[in-house]
Amino acid sequence: MRKIVLAAAATVGALALSACSEQTEDAAAEAADSAVADTSANMEAAGDAMGEAAADAESAMEDAGNDMEAAGTEAEAEIENESVSEAAAD
Repeated sequence: MRKIVLAAAATVGALALSACSEQTEDAAAEAADSAVADTSANMEAAGDAMGEAAADAESAMEDAGNDMEAAGTEAEAEIENESVSEAAAD
C-alpha cells in the first residue's frame, strides 16, 4: 500500500514539476519576445536620432560655409578699398 501511495505522490510531483516547467518556458519565451520588441524600438529610435543629427550637422556646415564666404568677401572689400557688394561681384 505504501508503494502505491509513494508512486502516486511521485507521479503527482512529476506532473506538477512539468507544469511548472511549461509555465517557466512560456514566461521565458514571452520575456525574449519582449526583449526583441524593445531592442527593435530602441534601434529605430537610435536611427531616427542619427538622421536628425546628420541633418543638423549638414545645416551647420552650410551655415559655416556661408559665414566663411561672407568673411572672405568683407576681407576682400577692405583690402581692395571696395564696398562689400563690389567685392562680391568680383
